[in-house]
Amino acid sequence: MTMRAIRDAISSTRLLLALLLALPALAPAARAATHGIAMHGEPALPPDFAHLPYADPNAIPGGKVRIGLSGAFDSLNPFNLKSGSTAQGINGNVFQSLLARSNDEPFTLYGLVARSVETDDSREHVTFRLDPRAHFSDGAPLTSADVLFSFDLLKTKGRPQQRIAYGLVKRAEAPDAQTVTFDLTGAKDRELPLILGLMPVLPAHATDVEHFTDASLKPPIGSGPYVIAEVEPGARLVLRRDPNYWGKDLPLQRGMYNFDEIDIDYFRDGNALFEAFKAGLVDYREETSTARWASGYDVPAARDGRIALETLKSPGPKGLEGFVFNLRRAPFADIRLREALGLMFDFEWVDANLYSGLYTRTKSFFDESELCSTGRPASEAERALLAPFPGAVREDILEGRWTPPVHDGTGRDREPARRALELLSQAGWKLVDNALVKDGVPLAFEIMVTNRDQERLALFYADSLRRIGVAASVRLVDEVQYQRRRQKFEFDVMIGNWVASASPGNEQRMRWGSASAAQEGSFNLAGASSPAIDALIAALVSARGHEDFVAAVRAYDRVLLSGFYVVPLFHASKQWIAHSTKLARPQTLPRYSPLFGATLESWWRTAP
Repeated sequence: MTMRAIRDAISSTRLLLALLLALPALAPAARAATHGIAMHGEPALPPDFAHLPYADPNAIPGGKVRIGLSGAFDSLNPFNLKSGSTAQGINGNVFQSLLARSNDEPFTLYGLVARSVETDDSREHVTFRLDPRAHFSDGAPLTSADVLFSFDLLKTKGRPQQRIAYGLVKRAEAPDAQTVTFDLTGAKDRELPLILGLMPVLPAHATDVEHFTDASLKPPIGSGPYVIAEVEPGARLVLRRDPNYWGKDLPLQRGMYNFDEIDIDYFRDGNALFEAFKAGLVDYREETSTARWASGYDVPAARDGRIALETLKSPGPKGLEGFVFNLRRAPFADIRLREALGLMFDFEWVDANLYSGLYTRTKSFFDESELCSTGRPASEAERALLAPFPGAVREDILEGRWTPPVHDGTGRDREPARRALELLSQAGWKLVDNALVKDGVPLAFEIMVTNRDQERLALFYADSLRRIGVAASVRLVDEVQYQRRRQKFEFDVMIGNWVASASPGNEQRMRWGSASAAQEGSFNLAGASSPAIDALIAALVSARGHEDFVAAVRAYDRVLLSGFYVVPLFHASKQWIAHSTKLARPQTLPRYSPLFGATLESWWRTAP
């Protein structure tokens, strides 16, 4: 080859390289737009599915259902942060999201406001294509502009969990009236496309941005099957079917939202609510009192067939309910103190004497599921995840040997008390004149409760604690005050409830993540702040396959249990329901919780 030919070849190569470098970076290969998206694997239902497996397309629409709820409400704004309690029944019935969940799968969403979703394998981009038929209850069309408006508003003024999740989005765009795209580059969160799919769509033309976070009793405008027809502040809410609801024929909606009217009455006293049910003023009741279930339903309405009683298998993982310690309060910063106080809860006595022996002691944040870590040694995959955090998991919890303490059921078992006092002594506490004292200050705190059942349980626990010199008092507050104090973390100890799903994800950041510990309104009741917790939350939301996901959740469960943030209480493996025989439900039940929504979305009325 001549020198000129060599120079020409080099010049051509340089030109080609320059052209390649000038090209824009190739976007990740996108999957074809589809009808749904699953956290792991593919959606179980095909693109042409007719209805959800647990919905009956032959359900008879019409009639009214009367729902009874405990407590009160002071707002119709489910996005506010300044009220004590928002009325239930608004999300889903009034406000709709881009996609909606199937309770028959761990975490799969199908098209609702968005008729399709498209993402790439790495889930760094997601595109939603809206149903052109979608409109709000006032007739205004629902477009991509409303979606972007909702995203921007919730990102800046939404609830803490929304601000955190939406803050991971790099860019949001609307190339046309029915298309919205989100750039998720760098988020490293495979759940984020699903979290965005669950974003409620608010009407840009009818939303008060300035007062968005305020409590409000003004009926909101949404795109759902119902509109708010009547409001009695704190006491009653009536939802009425929108005759012009745009999505009534969608597969997700067939056999769902069957009642013409949903009448929700609030009762400040649980006994008053039960009496209203017995009198026929309420149509449905989920019973949570074992004593009442065991003996309280021998009433004329049950004997003559006006009400039906059913015991159903409760689906999905069982979450954890328990006395949670507020680590923002100095005494509870010591893990030895927290573990010692937990040893004094006598479940065996409580279950036998207060609950007719119908409960099971909860031993995990994901009990009765494959995500539960208790009773099984950590796998190699779990140990690899935990390796960067030595000491984050106790040896007995790592090996699967730990369980909550077992008492002899007498209510006076000395062995747990002895172990508790040993731990307290290691932490510097001493018994002085029957009071537990450290640095001259006795250990005293308040347990905040919101109803009589909680109060009874807390009083028993406080009595048990007095056996080791702890002065625990119990304070009963109303629902509004309870929620305000909870949101501002103005408590020492309270009863918290961590509902479990078959696909825990981003919501865990708001329950246990370090960033939420000081964030008012978050559900990090304990004030936990741990690098191990943060890392494992990141691992479970970024897991690409089911096995990796299970390993991450089990490791996460072990870290939470090792922190002794909560004294685990108990759960029912069954769900007890009582309802009017004028109501009917599908025979097929969903495999994952909840069995029935707050307003019985899959039920219908068979008689006036």
